[in-house]
Amino acid sequence: MIKSRRASRRLVAVALAAASTGCAVQTPPITPKEPAPALAVQRAAQQSYASQPPVSPVLKRKIALGRITNETNYGRSLLRDQHGDPLGKQVSDLLSKALSESGAYLVFERPDIGRLRDEAQLTGDAQALIGVNLLVIGSLTEFGRKTVGESGFVSASKKQVAFAKVDLRLVDVQTAQIVFATSGAGEASTETASTFGFGSQAGYDGTLNDTAIRQAVADATSRLTTALASQPWQTYILKAEPNRVFLGGGKTQGIREGMQFEVFTQGEQVKSPQTGAVVTLPGRRVADLRIDGLFGNTELDEGSVASIVSGSLAGYKLEQLVVRHGGAR
Repeated sequence: MIKSRRASRRLVAVALAAASTGCAVQTPPITPKEPAPALAVQRAAQQSYASQPPVSPVLKRKIALGRITNETNYGRSLLRDQHGDPLGKQVSDLLSKALSESGAYLVFERPDIGRLRDEAQLTGDAQALIGVNLLVIGSLTEFGRKTVGESGFVSASKKQVAFAKVDLRLVDVQTAQIVFATSGAGEASTETASTFGFGSQAGYDGTLNDTAIRQAVADATSRLTTALASQPWQTYILKAEPNRVFLGGGKTQGIREGMQFEVFTQGEQVKSPQTGAVVTLPGRRVADLRIDGLFGNTELDEGSVASIVSGSLAGYKLEQLVVRHGGAR
């Protein structure tokens, strides 16, 4: 009898020790995880980029969102048509926000342009819409969730994972040519664990969907910006006087006093018999300019004042000339 009681006490002690040990080392609740670089790091980098003038001129391309739809089975039903696409609208809004915050584009509204037109008609104001160079078209092509877990003799864990993938392409509005295509992926997860029934418990976490989509959009935007950054910068002459030349583009595009620019004639455009596409031939260099000052208050109305240091613009129409960065000298 005494041995039996001692054995029972030992079993109870072992169980209590295991329980206390399990509770001490149980995995705490894990907040939603994002692949590096995190969104906070990307936002900080974007804000730093937007607040500091670029080292060399950076062409801010005029861009607008076209069709951004949900092509997955998630969120679809017989009661919703292509116009009732909340997930596609969410991707559009996130993409518009990401492009604007990047500081690399002039983003113009297109998905809700009908509402802007209606508002202008109510107030009697005439719209002065600005055309864009590139149109972003794409869709949410992959989206899903899964729950995985492990269970042992005294412990169990459950992990919720959400995954999203966004496919985008840039289309030249003049030629309808696809200039660039890319994809962005994002994943978010949360994990809970318990030992002997003690530990954290969690139900369905809907915020993981938003985090995964936001990460996918940020990834695609980063890839798109990197690709367009390699495109050559150029601008045009707004007006030419005997002693001054006014150029489009100013501080936000990285133009500073003392910079040197080269003026070229716009090359002749000919149709290639090989591809059937229009090819622009190289132009001739006619003058060199030096930036003397800047003007304007916003990205749309800013410009630069330059003087001619060599060559001449005489005999040329302004619309026949293009200005390119020649490096500081």
